[in-house]
Amino acid sequence: MLRSTVVQSGAPVYSAAWSADSNQVLYAQGKMLIVKPLMPNSNPIRWKAHEGLILKVAWNPSNNLIVSGAEDNRYKVWDPFGQQLYSSAPHEYPITAISWAPNGGLFSVGSYNTLRLCDESGWSHSLEKLNTGSIYALAWSSDGTQIAGACANGHCVFAHVIERRLEWHQYEASLTGRRSVSVRDVTNESWERFEFPDRVIQLALGYDHLVVVTPSQCHIFNSHHWNTPTILELREGSVCMLVLSPKFFLLVERASVNLYSYEGRLVSSPRWAAMQPETMNDKSISLSDDTLAARDQNDPKVIHVFEIGSTKALSEAPPMLHTIGVLEIALNQGGSAADRLIAFVDRSHDLFLASIHGTGQRKFGKLGRMVQSLRWNCSINILAAIQDTSLTVWYYPAVIFSDKGIVEKTCAKNDSSDFGKNPVVVSFYGNHVGVRRVDGSLVNSAVPMTVSLLHEFASTARWEEARKLCRLVKEDTLWACLAAMATKAKNLLIAEEAYASIDEMDKVEYIQHIKTIPNKTVQMAEMILMTGSVEEAENLLMQNGLIYRAIMANIHLHNWNRALDLATKNRTHIDTVLFYRNQYLEALQKSETHEKFIALKDQVQLDPDKINKMIAQEIEKEKLMKSSQ
Repeated sequence: MLRSTVVQSGAPVYSAAWSADSNQVLYAQGKMLIVKPLMPNSNPIRWKAHEGLILKVAWNPSNNLIVSGAEDNRYKVWDPFGQQLYSSAPHEYPITAISWAPNGGLFSVGSYNTLRLCDESGWSHSLEKLNTGSIYALAWSSDGTQIAGACANGHCVFAHVIERRLEWHQYEASLTGRRSVSVRDVTNESWERFEFPDRVIQLALGYDHLVVVTPSQCHIFNSHHWNTPTILELREGSVCMLVLSPKFFLLVERASVNLYSYEGRLVSSPRWAAMQPETMNDKSISLSDDTLAARDQNDPKVIHVFEIGSTKALSEAPPMLHTIGVLEIALNQGGSAADRLIAFVDRSHDLFLASIHGTGQRKFGKLGRMVQSLRWNCSINILAAIQDTSLTVWYYPAVIFSDKGIVEKTCAKNDSSDFGKNPVVVSFYGNHVGVRRVDGSLVNSAVPMTVSLLHEFASTARWEEARKLCRLVKEDTLWACLAAMATKAKNLLIAEEAYASIDEMDKVEYIQHIKTIPNKTVQMAEMILMTGSVEEAENLLMQNGLIYRAIMANIHLHNWNRALDLATKNRTHIDTVLFYRNQYLEALQKSETHEKFIALKDQVQLDPDKINKMIAQEIEKEKLMKSSQ
């Protein structure tokens, strides 16, 4: 066995733990926690973590969080850079044991005659008082349902995690025993109770389905007929996570990831390089009706994307690459495949939005900063996130792709102190956002029903009803959302009124200019340009033979190289490009420095009358195209 000394010090080291990538070691020395990288010439990260001697540390590979326990009778939760996320109230005795559940959703804490079960955020689910003396070590089963403890009195105790509770609309599901689950319909107080032949290791409720997993089987219940579940026999029997979407659900097992329909049909078993299913959590993988996204575990800057089609079971799309590591990803659930978006938070806690499908390159946009957690609405494309200690709800996040200037006008911020420090968004059903405080209490925040109505009207092209709704409510946030929606749909009349209602007069004037253009294709291209999609607008014009308009679009945007390339390639309007370039330089009182334009200066004669005549012919040609349309 090859051995080496990572740390040399006169003080004892009481506990140590590996990082997820095995490139760092965490150890406790006195009152200090130190993260030591194994790379040569790299500096360790150290911080004072407790007021007493630190006895135990644990580092979870799934969520990358650290828990420490000490003789000051407290346990604390940290990120890998030493930022404190939670500090417990003092216990009666020192913390002598700490252990993470495999999926990172829970951790257990042991002390003298005490066993505590905690959420990953730090708050306590339950407290058991035992008669065992100090608990010296804790270990979880691989499925995360059982805990074993080594005790000072010579006993080894076992505990089972029960009383997990899930909610979905009017249904509430509870794990009432090791092998039993109860479902309550709160609208009529009816109960359903299910018994299983083996212990329940995973439970998920959503989209009118209840999925229950035991070590050997997966039971799929439909809320419309509870008594006839679909039962699947599992190959591995070690499911570590369940992910639901409206049409499919994902079983993450120890060595594989399997996508199923709610009828029990295996759709696909996606794989990618260096896949490690046992360390996945709900922040690293996301599922929708047509897309599966997963963060790479070796390189967190990479997001793998799989498209779920009707002809092909699953096809891998080009991965997304970000500049720094990604902490959390989430796919939206509303709309069609063309509306599919992914929101992700990077290590700088910046929130980004990206398109999944569509022609050309994917669109990226930055929505916010200092984001701690996020959640999409279960059926509508509305996004909620915690920014610092406030709750921000983006009523139409896709506005980032059509008009960045009004992003702030399309969101609502709740700066209430009710959320406290380090809250987490845990649910977003209908018009209610559920936020979990650091003490474990749940705070609900409401989203106006008018927002979901506006989305419904826009998605079904009922623009007149959408306009009436905004006129009735008279809120700038709704008008801003309508402006972005109408711009995306190329609806000039609605977009003009919506922008006027939020005092965006420059955009109103531009839309009025577009309305004077006789050719519908050119109008559509100008609306696309308004959203900033230059390449898309150019392609539309070129496909319809409107080369002059494509050249002029680049001239107006001062994309001189592209304008000249188009003119040269199509052998038309080269003199027009040079003419406008000369006017531009003269206005700035500068001389030409670009080699391409200098080379053409002596080759092309610039005749303003001829150029204006050619432009007039192009406009007349567009009018004729309009009449033929």
